[in-house]
Amino acid sequence: MSAPRFRRAALIGIGLIGSSLARVLRRDSPDTTIVACARTAETLAAARRLEIADETTDDPAAAVDGADLVVVATPLSAYAEIGRRIAPALRPGAIVTDVGSVKAAAVRALAPHVPPEVAFVPGHPVAGTEHSGPESGFAELFRDRWCILTPLPQTPPAALAAIAGLWEDAGMRIATMAAEHHDKVLAVTSHLPHLIAYTIVGTATDLGHDLQSEVVAYSAGGFRDFTRIAASDPVMWRDIFLSNREAVLELLQRFSEDLTALQRAIRRGDGDILYDWFVRTRAIRRSIIEAKQA
Repeated sequence: MSAPRFRRAALIGIGLIGSSLARVLRRDSPDTTIVACARTAETLAAARRLEIADETTDDPAAAVDGADLVVVATPLSAYAEIGRRIAPALRPGAIVTDVGSVKAAAVRALAPHVPPEVAFVPGHPVAGTEHSGPESGFAELFRDRWCILTPLPQTPPAALAAIAGLWEDAGMRIATMAAEHHDKVLAVTSHLPHLIAYTIVGTATDLGHDLQSEVVAYSAGGFRDFTRIAASDPVMWRDIFLSNREAVLELLQRFSEDLTALQRAIRRGDGDILYDWFVRTRAIRRSIIEAKQA
C-alpha cells in the first residue's frame, strides 16, 4: 500500500461535508489519523460512535497540533475565530483548506491567520444534501461533482496539487478560479435558488391553516423540491447570504425584473412570451442532464 497523502488530518467541523470526507479517508487512506473537532459533546460522541475519527476534541488548536492537513468545515461565521485559535498551533509545512460556499469571505476570515510557512488552499466541494450532522455523511457524496479551488497568489503549487488530489480521490472533478468569480457563479447556481426556496416555503407557512394543511397533503413535485432545499442548515445559509450579499443582491435585482416581466405577461394573457421563456429555460435543464449534474 502506498503512503497516505496525509498522515494526520484535522477536520474542524464534522457535519455533512466533514463527516463525508472523514468516511472517504477511512475508506481510501486507513493509515491517516483523523482528528474531529466540534463544539458540542453530542457531535463528538457521534463521531466516535460512527468510528469516523481516531481522536476528538472541542479545541481547534489541539485538533491541528501536528496535523499536515487542516480542513475547516464549519459555518462561515466561525472562520475568523477558528483561524485565530489555530494559528499558533499550525505546524510548518501544513496545508489549511476549507469547504465554504463563499470564497472571498473565507479568504478574508482565514488568510490573515495562516502563518507564512503554512499553505492555504481555499476550496469548495460543490456537493451536499438538505441534511446535516455527522450521521448524514456518506463517502459517495462527492462522486462526479465539482470541487472549485480558489488559490491565492502565494499558494504553493505543491499544496494546490495536494488538495486537488484529496478531492480527486473522493471522486470529484477539479476547477480553479478566482474567489470573486466563484462567488458570482455560486450566487446563480446555489444561493439564489435557496433564497427562492426559503421564500416560497415561507409564503406557504403564512397561509390559513386549512389551506396550509392542503398544501402539505397535496404537494406536487415542484413544491416538494422547494421544501427539500429549504430544509437545509439555517445557520450555514444565513452565513452564506450575509457573506455573499453583494453578488446575491445583484442577482436578486435581475430576478425581480424577470419576475415582473412574467407577471405582466400573465396579466395580459401573453402566451407567446410565456412559451418562449419556458422553451429557453427548458434547454438549461437538458444541458445540466448532459453534464451529468442532474
